[in-house]
Amino acid sequence: MPKANLQVPIAKIVPYTIEKHGHIRTDNYYWLNDRENPEVIAYLQEENAYYQKATAHTKTLQTDLFEEMKARIKEDDESVPYFYNGYYYITRFEKGKDYPIHARKKDSLEAPEEILFDCNELASGHTYFNLAGLSISEDNEWASYGIDTVSRRQYTLHIKNLVTGEILPVRIENTTGGATWASDNQTLFYSRKDEQTLRPDKIYKHKLGSAATADTLVYFEKDETFDVSVYKSKSKKYIIIDSNSTMTTEYQMVLSATPDAAFKVFQKRTRGLEYSISHFGNHFYIVTNKDKATNFKLMKTPEEATTKENWIEVIGHREDVLLEDIDIFKEFLVVSERFNGLNNLRIMPWNGNSEYYLPFDSETYMAYTTTNLDFDTEILRYGYQSLATPPSVIDFNMKTKQKTVLKEHEVLGGQFDKTNYTEERVWATAKDGTQVPISMIYRNGIEKDGSNPTLLYAYGSYGVTMDCHFSSVRLSLLDRGFIYAIAHLRGGEDLGRNWYEDGKLLKKNNTFTDFIDCSQFLIEYKYTTAKHLYAEGGSAGGLLMGAVVNMAPFLYNGVIAQVPFVDVVTTMLDDTIPLTTGEYDEWGNPNVKKYYDYMLSYSPYDNVSKQDYPTMYISTGLHDSQVQYWEPAKWVAKLRMIKTDDNPLYLDTNMDAGHGGASGRFETLKEIAKEYSFLLDLEGIKR
Repeated sequence: MPKANLQVPIAKIVPYTIEKHGHIRTDNYYWLNDRENPEVIAYLQEENAYYQKATAHTKTLQTDLFEEMKARIKEDDESVPYFYNGYYYITRFEKGKDYPIHARKKDSLEAPEEILFDCNELASGHTYFNLAGLSISEDNEWASYGIDTVSRRQYTLHIKNLVTGEILPVRIENTTGGATWASDNQTLFYSRKDEQTLRPDKIYKHKLGSAATADTLVYFEKDETFDVSVYKSKSKKYIIIDSNSTMTTEYQMVLSATPDAAFKVFQKRTRGLEYSISHFGNHFYIVTNKDKATNFKLMKTPEEATTKENWIEVIGHREDVLLEDIDIFKEFLVVSERFNGLNNLRIMPWNGNSEYYLPFDSETYMAYTTTNLDFDTEILRYGYQSLATPPSVIDFNMKTKQKTVLKEHEVLGGQFDKTNYTEERVWATAKDGTQVPISMIYRNGIEKDGSNPTLLYAYGSYGVTMDCHFSSVRLSLLDRGFIYAIAHLRGGEDLGRNWYEDGKLLKKNNTFTDFIDCSQFLIEYKYTTAKHLYAEGGSAGGLLMGAVVNMAPFLYNGVIAQVPFVDVVTTMLDDTIPLTTGEYDEWGNPNVKKYYDYMLSYSPYDNVSKQDYPTMYISTGLHDSQVQYWEPAKWVAKLRMIKTDDNPLYLDTNMDAGHGGASGRFETLKEIAKEYSFLLDLEGIKR
């Protein structure tokens, strides 16, 4: 706990009036919305200094946690190779190094290694580094890739000659990092962002040998609620432009062999019609919600007749099964489904022979198809893990039904044994009677007597499903007596599309009350008590944390809010901020009064009140492009002035990073060590 003589940072008050729909709000900390203002930087640094001094007594614990978590990691590790277009591709790490090395071997794993990119060398001199969107031309001679050294997710696109090793002088700025090569091996399609909002809104075409200034604008997405991207079909036949919003999609395509031809719309956008397309043979296969198929269905249509009146049903809509995705092979269709919150992989031979499901027997697992780039194969590569089971990469022969475990993630140190842990799924009853699942893991032998420190994590937005993934760093909590739990709230898509619809727009409060009800369930059934219960969420999950501590602060001893989206109304009224307009279908458009009023009813920043709050650790990044740093900064400043308790409140700003935090696998561990030391300190656990 901080010493009493520490000076708590107090942000100056500069009243700023915001009026909408005849309603006036006064924002005393709006001035923090200017990262170029030296006073803003000084305030953030003051908060950082306070956090460092107040938690100085945990530095040894943080170091111990970091070394402990690092010791579980196989430092000289590498991915399972995958074969694509004549090469085996491998990503590997070397001992003591933060960043991956991307390599390949021609035809055989015994062939000499060709290093494509050593990200450790590329990252030299940068406090942040990320290489993304690696794309190889069909002749295997060219690679495009994006680099971000700021953490604003604005990537500079580069092109490398893989034969000579030359990196071309062309630099294409402000892209998403992703790009795709046409079949002529000379034409590269990529998406570019709006300079202010960072919305991907343009598709360009680049020709090898030309300057970036000569690139051709292929498509401009005028609708500010849509993003655009471009990719190549698995069959390599088509280049496809994807225009996507929360509720509506539209695709355009051109033959990859004729990249200078005009793109053709697959099915024009219709409000509420969502679809995705996969090419196979002379048909397209479409996962869609057409005709009120809330949980989606699978349809197909001939290449030459792609509009919706030509679509024919392949797998019908089911009220209790969410159709999430498909993988197409020459002889098999693999369908990724979700039933009762759990993943299923369905194998369907094209020849009509008996279909079947891969068997999984846990209730806290996740199974998912991985890198399946080869079309003409009977091998499905999938991943499996659970809260207690490290990730495995598995090759499954869809004909013989034989599986080969290619790799199971190693947990070093000699301490880990998955049989030492109990996995459990329980169901909490929400205030409206809805059953909400909670997945949890803890050491064997824990008594349900209310004494267990418990960390409850959730997200609950955008239809994102919180699957039960394994974490070796989490062992540092479990082995010190913590229960770790995941609340699968409405707003995610854990139990199907309706689960998402019931936690967005004018039903968003269900997300918050579900979390509170899950918390009360854990207390009622004596997993823990409010004295030992902790809550954690990031980004939109940080919004969840902000809403919950306003509504039920008495339930938690401590809260971790990572890059929290807490100033909902002001942000959603500012269409110059990245992501705003594209999220009207998620949160509502506050220019419409009913949405404004509803957002205002739960916006954490607007609902801070004179009451006691739990101890909180709040993190952000100065360069965050998704949740701007000033949201948590303003929230903390307001909490300091209004809350009635003396509980510590920490704001920790990474001055070199953005939404995803630090880059590099070891720097990330240091951030986790801060969070875990925060929890352990509150529990009085010193080591």
